[in-house]
Amino acid sequence: MPLPDRLEIKPLVRPPHAAVRVPGSKSITNRAMVLAALTGGCRLEGALESEDTEVMVHCLGKLGFQVAADWRNEVVVVEKPAGAGRIPAKSAELYVANSGTTMRFVTAMVALGEGRYRLDGVARMRERPIADLLAALAEAGVAIRSEPNNGCPPVVVEANGFRGGTIRVKGDVSSQFLSGLLMAAPFADADVAIEVQGTLVSIPYVAMTTAMMGQFGLKVETVGDYRAFRIPGRQQGGLRTYAIEPDASSSSYFFGAAAVTGGEIAVLGLTRDSMQGDVRFADVLGQMGCVVQHHADRIVVRGGTLRGIDVDMNDISDTVMTLGAVACFAEGPTTIRNVGHIRHKETDRLTALATELRRVGAEVHLHDDGLTIVPQPLHGAEIETYKDHRMAMSLALVGLRTPGIAIHDPGCVGKTYPRFFEDLAKL
Repeated sequence: MPLPDRLEIKPLVRPPHAAVRVPGSKSITNRAMVLAALTGGCRLEGALESEDTEVMVHCLGKLGFQVAADWRNEVVVVEKPAGAGRIPAKSAELYVANSGTTMRFVTAMVALGEGRYRLDGVARMRERPIADLLAALAEAGVAIRSEPNNGCPPVVVEANGFRGGTIRVKGDVSSQFLSGLLMAAPFADADVAIEVQGTLVSIPYVAMTTAMMGQFGLKVETVGDYRAFRIPGRQQGGLRTYAIEPDASSSSYFFGAAAVTGGEIAVLGLTRDSMQGDVRFADVLGQMGCVVQHHADRIVVRGGTLRGIDVDMNDISDTVMTLGAVACFAEGPTTIRNVGHIRHKETDRLTALATELRRVGAEVHLHDDGLTIVPQPLHGAEIETYKDHRMAMSLALVGLRTPGIAIHDPGCVGKTYPRFFEDLAKL
């Protein structure tokens, strides 16, 4: 069902006691589609249906791959036509909407082709930096540029193969630049050495990428603490079927719901052994006073008396907004540190989060690399989401306790979790 332009969140009349099953991981689904295409084809089970994944399906189709998405059954089958080159199409105009994973991964991917490829997206995508990835690919001999040469999309790739060699890439803006290079590197004409310059943000997402490469039969050697990588060129790899984990980032909203309401919620199918770093969000709630139970087939969070904490969230930065909402109900301030890179996401998430938490009555101090939230009496408000799915889902948690919270443009959750508000209502 389409969502209205404005959705009021009704406070829960009692603490929930529920088990939920969130959809598949966006991060894993989009990586799996790229790896499936480059290794010749695979059946992906548990795939997420969302704007970001549909954009990836569309781009792979435009690149000449055969992609069949059976969203009802959460299955995507990717195949490469027999006899086709690494990238079957010789040219393509690719639209990525506001999908950062699609823009970064496909930009690196098409460097393996032969022809002209142009990638573009929505207005916000044209503001999101990609210069570090372009510089790294240029160092590998790829003719690549942004239009109009401002370090942001649109991106044009005049591809004639990926020659390999030593590549240096900065890691302080987005780990997706490195992940895109890693997934393309096994198919280069020669061996590839990748060196990370400066700070690398969101390391768990890089760990996810290398783990998935291994699962698809590709060799990658990690040197040091994710400071360098060695990847043999001209690899083949391959896998017949691949199962996608539930989305740990999406799970954070239900763990957060248990925290703010004093209820108990289990997320089925997610365990502490997940490849996704955001699974650690449950343990952050444990530091705040929740009871966290890890089982073989689920994680359970039970709310308790919440206390403010001081936490570095660099490696789980997609859950910053969730913690921001939870922090409003804690005793004492909460400080979130080392997440300056989230200013370059779907919106400037630090500024947006501070603005909307102040709108509901919280006291918020904004820092260059984070923020401090000081709980105050909360009240109803009209919440702006800035076309950012995580703003909509996070601020909805405030409405589970506070009357009069209304989310504007709730449909923006379609980017990663189209049925979020339907699942939230089940609480």
